[in-house]
Amino acid sequence: MKHLEEIRQVIALERQTIDALLESVDDSWELAVEMILQAPRKLILSGMGKSGHIATKIAATMSSTGTPAIFLHPSESLHGDLGVVESGDVLVFFSKSGESDEMIAMLPSLKKLNCSVIAVTANRESTLAKHADIVLYTPVAQEACSLNLAPTSSTTAALVLGDALAVALMKAKGFQPEEFALFHPAGRLGKRLLFQVSDLMRKGEENPTTDVDASFESLLNAIGKGGVNGVNVIDQNGLLVGLITGFDLRKAFGQHTDLRSLKASDIMVQSPHTTTPDCFAVKCLEKMNSFENPINLLPVIENGKSVGMITLSDMVRAGL
Repeated sequence: MKHLEEIRQVIALERQTIDALLESVDDSWELAVEMILQAPRKLILSGMGKSGHIATKIAATMSSTGTPAIFLHPSESLHGDLGVVESGDVLVFFSKSGESDEMIAMLPSLKKLNCSVIAVTANRESTLAKHADIVLYTPVAQEACSLNLAPTSSTTAALVLGDALAVALMKAKGFQPEEFALFHPAGRLGKRLLFQVSDLMRKGEENPTTDVDASFESLLNAIGKGGVNGVNVIDQNGLLVGLITGFDLRKAFGQHTDLRSLKASDIMVQSPHTTTPDCFAVKCLEKMNSFENPINLLPVIENGKSVGMITLSDMVRAGL
Protein backbone atom coordinates (compact mmCIF):
# COMPACT_ATOMS: atom_id res chain seq x y z
CA MET A 1 0.00 0.00 0.00
CA LYS A 2 3.04 2.29 0.20
CA HIS A 3 2.53 3.61 -3.35
CA LEU A 4 -1.14 4.54 -3.12
CA GLU A 5 -0.59 7.98 -1.63
CA GLU A 6 1.75 8.93 -4.48
CA ILE A 7 -0.76 7.63 -7.02
CA ARG A 8 -3.58 9.63 -5.45
CA GLN A 9 -1.43 12.75 -5.45
CA VAL A 10 -0.68 12.40 -9.17
CA ILE A 11 -4.35 12.02 -9.98
CA ALA A 12 -5.25 14.99 -7.79
CA LEU A 13 -2.64 17.22 -9.41
CA GLU A 14 -3.76 16.33 -12.91
CA ARG A 15 -7.39 16.88 -11.96
CA GLN A 16 -6.48 20.33 -10.61
CA THR A 17 -4.78 21.07 -13.92
CA ILE A 18 -7.96 20.17 -15.84
CA ASP A 19 -10.03 22.35 -13.49
CA ALA A 20 -7.66 25.25 -14.18
CA LEU A 21 -7.88 24.58 -17.92
CA LEU A 22 -11.65 24.74 -17.76
CA GLU A 23 -11.48 28.08 -16.00
CA SER A 24 -9.09 29.42 -18.63
CA VAL A 25 -11.40 28.83 -21.59
CA ASP A 26 -12.04 32.16 -23.31
CA ASP A 27 -12.86 33.64 -26.72
CA SER A 28 -9.54 32.49 -28.15
CA TRP A 29 -10.90 28.94 -28.24
CA GLU A 30 -13.85 30.14 -30.32
CA LEU A 31 -11.47 31.95 -32.67
CA ALA A 32 -9.34 28.81 -33.01
CA VAL A 33 -12.34 26.69 -33.97
CA GLU A 34 -13.48 29.25 -36.54
CA MET A 35 -9.96 29.56 -37.97
CA ILE A 36 -9.77 25.81 -38.50
CA LEU A 37 -13.28 25.66 -39.95
CA GLN A 38 -12.51 28.40 -42.45
CA ALA A 39 -9.05 27.14 -43.38
CA PRO A 40 -8.82 26.69 -47.16
CA ARG A 41 -6.45 23.76 -46.75
CA LYS A 42 -5.43 21.10 -44.25
CA LEU A 43 -4.71 21.25 -40.55
CA ILE A 44 -1.16 20.45 -39.38
CA LEU A 45 -0.26 19.66 -35.77
CA SER A 46 3.26 19.68 -34.40
CA GLY A 47 5.17 19.28 -31.17
CA MET A 48 8.47 18.04 -29.79
CA GLY A 49 8.94 15.16 -27.35
CA LYS A 50 5.89 14.30 -25.27
CA SER A 51 4.02 17.26 -26.76
CA GLY A 52 4.63 15.65 -30.13
CA HIS A 53 2.95 12.46 -28.96
CA ILE A 54 -0.06 14.50 -27.89
CA ALA A 55 -0.13 16.31 -31.24
CA THR A 56 0.03 12.99 -33.06
CA LYS A 57 -2.93 11.67 -31.09
CA ILE A 58 -5.00 14.81 -31.67
CA ALA A 59 -4.22 14.75 -35.39
CA ALA A 60 -5.56 11.19 -35.50
CA THR A 61 -8.66 12.19 -33.52
CA MET A 62 -9.29 15.15 -35.83
CA SER A 63 -8.95 13.03 -38.96
CA SER A 64 -11.34 10.38 -37.68
CA THR A 65 -13.99 12.95 -36.77
CA GLY A 66 -14.20 14.96 -39.96
CA THR A 67 -11.26 17.38 -39.75
CA PRO A 68 -8.42 16.15 -42.00
CA ALA A 69 -5.17 16.63 -40.10
CA ILE A 70 -1.58 15.42 -40.16
CA PHE A 71 1.32 15.46 -37.73
CA LEU A 72 4.54 17.22 -38.75
CA HIS A 73 7.67 16.53 -36.73
CA PRO A 74 9.48 19.84 -36.02
CA SER A 75 12.99 18.43 -36.51
CA GLU A 76 12.14 16.66 -39.74
CA SER A 77 10.35 19.76 -41.01
CA LEU A 78 13.66 21.65 -40.90
CA HIS A 79 15.22 19.06 -43.20
CA GLY A 80 12.69 19.00 -46.00
CA ASP A 81 9.40 17.82 -44.51
CA LEU A 82 8.24 21.44 -44.39
CA GLY A 83 7.43 20.86 -48.04
CA VAL A 84 4.15 19.29 -46.98
CA VAL A 85 2.96 22.72 -45.84
CA GLU A 86 0.98 24.74 -48.38
CA SER A 87 -0.04 28.36 -48.45
CA GLY A 88 -3.10 28.89 -46.27
CA ASP A 89 -2.57 25.87 -44.02
CA VAL A 90 -3.35 26.19 -40.31
CA LEU A 91 -0.76 24.82 -37.89
CA VAL A 92 -1.32 23.99 -34.23
CA PHE A 93 1.90 23.98 -32.20
CA PHE A 94 1.95 22.14 -28.86
CA SER A 95 4.70 23.36 -26.52
CA LYS A 96 4.50 23.84 -22.77
CA SER A 97 7.38 26.32 -22.68
CA GLY A 98 6.73 27.84 -26.08
CA GLU A 99 10.48 27.98 -26.56
CA SER A 100 11.14 24.86 -28.64
CA ASP A 101 14.08 25.76 -30.92
CA GLU A 102 12.85 23.55 -33.73
CA MET A 103 9.35 25.01 -33.74
CA ILE A 104 10.61 28.57 -33.53
CA ALA A 105 12.87 27.86 -36.50
CA MET A 106 9.79 26.90 -38.54
CA LEU A 107 8.10 30.29 -38.06
CA PRO A 108 9.89 32.34 -40.77
CA SER A 109 9.02 29.78 -43.46
CA LEU A 110 5.42 29.58 -42.28
CA LYS A 111 5.12 33.36 -42.43
CA LYS A 112 6.35 33.36 -46.04
CA LEU A 113 3.83 30.63 -46.84
CA ASN A 114 1.02 32.77 -45.42
CA CYS A 115 0.09 30.12 -42.87
CA SER A 116 -1.75 30.66 -39.61
CA VAL A 117 -0.36 29.42 -36.30
CA ILE A 118 -2.27 28.42 -33.16
CA ALA A 119 -0.01 28.00 -30.12
CA VAL A 120 -0.99 25.64 -27.32
CA THR A 121 1.29 26.62 -24.47
CA ALA A 122 1.56 27.21 -20.73
CA ASN A 123 3.71 30.31 -21.33
CA ARG A 124 1.83 33.30 -22.71
CA GLU A 125 5.06 35.33 -22.87
CA SER A 126 6.97 32.75 -24.88
CA THR A 127 8.49 33.32 -28.32
CA LEU A 128 6.00 30.93 -29.85
CA ALA A 129 3.03 32.69 -28.23
CA LYS A 130 4.25 36.11 -29.41
CA HIS A 131 4.47 34.96 -33.02
CA ALA A 132 1.23 32.96 -33.07
CA ASP A 133 -2.05 34.21 -34.49
CA ILE A 134 -3.99 32.64 -31.60
CA VAL A 135 -2.76 31.45 -28.21
CA LEU A 136 -4.59 28.69 -26.34
CA TYR A 137 -3.37 28.88 -22.76
CA THR A 138 -2.91 25.70 -20.74
CA PRO A 139 -2.23 26.75 -17.14
CA VAL A 140 0.01 24.24 -15.37
CA ALA A 141 0.82 25.00 -11.73
CA GLN A 142 2.84 21.84 -11.21
CA GLU A 143 3.77 18.71 -13.09
CA ALA A 144 2.57 15.54 -11.39
CA CYS A 145 6.14 14.23 -11.55
CA SER A 146 7.75 14.18 -8.10
CA LEU A 147 10.61 16.25 -9.53
CA ASN A 148 8.19 18.67 -11.23
CA LEU A 149 10.06 17.96 -14.46
CA ALA A 150 8.55 15.14 -16.53
CA PRO A 151 5.59 16.22 -18.71
CA THR A 152 2.54 14.88 -16.91
CA SER A 153 0.01 17.54 -15.93
CA SER A 154 1.03 19.62 -18.95
CA THR A 155 0.47 16.81 -21.46
CA THR A 156 -2.86 15.97 -19.83
CA ALA A 157 -3.98 19.58 -20.29
CA ALA A 158 -2.81 19.60 -23.91
CA LEU A 159 -4.59 16.32 -24.59
CA VAL A 160 -7.88 17.54 -23.14
CA LEU A 161 -7.58 20.81 -25.03
CA GLY A 162 -7.01 18.95 -28.30
CA ASP A 163 -9.94 16.63 -27.68
CA ALA A 164 -12.16 19.63 -26.92
CA LEU A 165 -11.20 21.28 -30.20
CA ALA A 166 -11.81 18.07 -32.14
CA VAL A 167 -15.27 17.59 -30.64
CA ALA A 168 -16.21 21.25 -31.19
CA LEU A 169 -15.19 20.95 -34.83
CA MET A 170 -17.03 17.67 -35.14
CA LYS A 171 -20.25 19.25 -33.87
CA ALA A 172 -19.81 22.38 -35.99
CA LYS A 173 -19.53 20.24 -39.11
CA GLY A 174 -22.56 18.15 -38.23
CA PHE A 175 -20.45 15.00 -38.30
CA GLN A 176 -22.70 11.91 -38.30
CA PRO A 177 -22.25 8.30 -37.13
CA GLU A 178 -22.31 7.13 -40.76
CA GLU A 179 -19.31 9.35 -41.52
CA PHE A 180 -17.51 8.08 -38.44
CA ALA A 181 -18.10 4.53 -39.67
CA LEU A 182 -16.74 5.45 -43.10
CA PHE A 183 -13.40 6.34 -41.49
CA HIS A 184 -13.44 3.24 -39.24
CA PRO A 185 -14.34 0.39 -41.62
CA ALA A 186 -12.38 -2.23 -39.66
CA GLY A 187 -13.92 -1.37 -36.29
CA ARG A 188 -17.05 -2.96 -34.90
CA LEU A 189 -18.96 0.32 -35.05
CA GLY A 190 -17.91 0.85 -38.65
CA LYS A 191 -19.09 -2.59 -39.63
CA ARG A 192 -22.42 -2.12 -37.87
CA LEU A 193 -23.05 1.19 -39.64
CA LEU A 194 -21.62 0.35 -43.06
CA PHE A 195 -22.42 -3.27 -43.87
CA GLN A 196 -25.63 -3.96 -45.72
CA VAL A 197 -27.21 -7.36 -46.19
CA SER A 198 -25.92 -7.37 -49.78
CA ASP A 199 -22.34 -7.25 -48.45
CA LEU A 200 -22.74 -10.42 -46.37
CA MET A 201 -25.48 -12.52 -47.94
CA ARG A 202 -24.98 -15.79 -49.79
CA LYS A 203 -25.85 -15.22 -53.42
CA GLY A 204 -25.55 -16.86 -56.81
CA GLU A 205 -24.47 -20.48 -56.50
CA GLU A 206 -24.02 -20.03 -52.75
CA ASN A 207 -27.70 -19.14 -52.29
CA PRO A 208 -29.40 -22.44 -51.27
CA THR A 209 -32.50 -22.69 -53.45
CA THR A 210 -34.95 -25.37 -54.55
CA ASP A 211 -38.13 -25.48 -56.65
CA VAL A 212 -41.51 -25.60 -55.00
CA ASP A 213 -42.20 -28.97 -56.67
CA ALA A 214 -38.78 -30.44 -55.87
CA SER A 215 -38.73 -34.02 -54.58
CA PHE A 216 -37.68 -34.87 -51.06
CA GLU A 217 -34.39 -36.24 -52.34
CA SER A 218 -33.66 -33.07 -54.34
CA LEU A 219 -34.56 -31.01 -51.29
CA LEU A 220 -32.03 -32.88 -49.14
CA ASN A 221 -29.34 -32.34 -51.77
CA ALA A 222 -30.13 -28.61 -51.91
CA ILE A 223 -29.89 -28.21 -48.13
CA GLY A 224 -26.68 -30.21 -48.00
CA LYS A 225 -25.11 -28.17 -50.80
CA GLY A 226 -25.99 -24.88 -49.19
CA GLY A 227 -24.38 -25.79 -45.89
CA VAL A 228 -26.58 -23.41 -43.89
CA ASN A 229 -29.27 -25.80 -42.65
CA GLY A 230 -31.87 -24.08 -44.79
CA VAL A 231 -33.08 -23.57 -48.35
CA ASN A 232 -35.18 -20.95 -50.13
CA VAL A 233 -38.17 -22.35 -52.00
CA ILE A 234 -39.07 -20.58 -55.26
CA ASP A 235 -41.71 -20.93 -57.96
CA GLN A 236 -41.11 -21.09 -61.70
CA ASN A 237 -40.73 -17.29 -61.85
CA GLY A 238 -38.05 -17.20 -59.17
CA LEU A 239 -40.40 -15.72 -56.57
CA LEU A 240 -39.83 -16.79 -52.99
CA VAL A 241 -42.78 -18.88 -51.80
CA GLY A 242 -41.33 -20.55 -48.73
CA LEU A 243 -38.41 -21.58 -46.56
CA ILE A 244 -37.31 -24.98 -45.31
CA THR A 245 -34.89 -25.35 -42.40
CA GLY A 246 -33.52 -28.32 -40.53
CA PHE A 247 -36.27 -27.83 -37.96
CA ASP A 248 -38.92 -28.23 -40.67
CA LEU A 249 -37.25 -31.44 -41.86
CA ARG A 250 -37.24 -32.86 -38.33
CA LYS A 251 -40.90 -31.99 -38.00
CA ALA A 252 -41.64 -33.78 -41.29
CA PHE A 253 -39.89 -36.89 -40.00
CA GLY A 254 -42.26 -36.94 -37.04
CA GLN A 255 -45.41 -36.35 -39.08
CA HIS A 256 -44.92 -38.50 -42.18
CA THR A 257 -44.01 -42.12 -42.71
CA ASP A 258 -43.34 -41.96 -46.46
CA LEU A 259 -40.92 -39.05 -46.77
CA ARG A 260 -39.99 -39.85 -50.35
CA SER A 261 -43.49 -38.96 -51.47
CA LEU A 262 -43.17 -35.42 -50.11
CA LYS A 263 -42.38 -32.34 -52.15
CA ALA A 264 -40.84 -29.10 -51.03
CA SER A 265 -44.28 -27.51 -50.92
CA ASP A 266 -45.40 -30.12 -48.34
CA ILE A 267 -42.66 -29.18 -45.89
CA MET A 268 -41.93 -25.49 -46.40
CA VAL A 269 -43.01 -22.62 -44.20
CA GLN A 270 -45.06 -20.30 -46.36
CA SER A 271 -44.51 -16.53 -46.32
CA PRO A 272 -41.38 -16.68 -44.15
CA HIS A 273 -39.77 -13.65 -42.58
CA THR A 274 -37.40 -12.02 -45.09
CA THR A 275 -35.00 -9.14 -45.56
CA THR A 276 -33.74 -7.10 -48.51
CA PRO A 277 -30.25 -6.46 -49.94
CA ASP A 278 -30.26 -2.77 -49.00
CA CYS A 279 -31.17 -3.40 -45.35
CA PHE A 280 -28.35 -2.61 -42.93
CA ALA A 281 -26.92 -5.86 -41.63
CA VAL A 282 -27.24 -4.72 -38.02
CA LYS A 283 -30.98 -4.11 -38.54
CA CYS A 284 -31.25 -7.59 -39.99
CA LEU A 285 -29.47 -8.96 -36.93
CA GLU A 286 -31.85 -7.09 -34.65
CA LYS A 287 -34.80 -8.55 -36.56
CA MET A 288 -33.45 -12.08 -36.13
CA ASN A 289 -33.16 -11.55 -32.38
CA SER A 290 -36.53 -9.84 -31.99
CA PHE A 291 -38.63 -13.00 -32.08
CA GLU A 292 -39.56 -15.02 -29.02
CA ASN A 293 -37.53 -17.84 -30.55
CA PRO A 294 -34.66 -16.07 -32.35
CA ILE A 295 -33.95 -17.27 -35.88
CA ASN A 296 -30.52 -17.77 -37.41
CA LEU A 297 -31.19 -17.21 -41.11
CA LEU A 298 -33.35 -15.09 -43.40
CA PRO A 299 -34.12 -15.28 -47.12
CA VAL A 300 -33.13 -12.14 -49.01
CA ILE A 301 -35.64 -10.95 -51.60
CA GLU A 302 -35.78 -8.18 -54.17
CA ASN A 303 -39.09 -7.47 -55.90
CA GLY A 304 -40.34 -10.72 -54.42
CA LYS A 305 -37.56 -12.79 -55.99
CA SER A 306 -35.07 -14.85 -54.02
CA VAL A 307 -31.65 -13.23 -54.43
CA GLY A 308 -29.84 -14.66 -51.43
CA MET A 309 -29.79 -15.83 -47.86
CA ILE A 310 -28.09 -14.35 -44.83
CA THR A 311 -27.26 -16.25 -41.68
CA LEU A 312 -26.31 -15.39 -38.13
CA SER A 313 -22.93 -17.04 -38.66
CA ASP A 314 -22.28 -14.77 -41.66
CA MET A 315 -22.78 -11.70 -39.48
CA VAL A 316 -20.76 -13.09 -36.57
CA ARG A 317 -17.92 -13.87 -38.96
CA ALA A 318 -18.07 -10.30 -40.30
CA GLY A 319 -17.62 -8.93 -36.79
CA LEU A 320 -21.14 -7.63 -36.11
